[in-house]
Amino acid sequence: MALSAREFAVLEALMLRPGALLSRAQLEDRLYGWGEEIESNAVSVYIHQLRRKLGADFIRTVRGVGYFVSDAHSAGPVDSE
Repeated sequence: MALSAREFAVLEALMLRPGALLSRAQLEDRLYGWGEEIESNAVSVYIHQLRRKLGADFIRTVRGVGYFVSDAHSAGPVDSE
């Protein structure tokens, strides 16, 4: 399973802090540099793509707040390929 660079960036951000809730803004900061145009639903799209590849329960949502992965999913290293 191959991940795009931005899918990997989102997954890496979540897996570096297992159990921590990351807001959409925190994930957008991880994805985009200064001056880059941000699509309003970009984070949602990448989360959706990751769930298709990793399983629907891998990434959890707290509606209106953000996303997290549980400690149980952080046992091993993240590989982009």
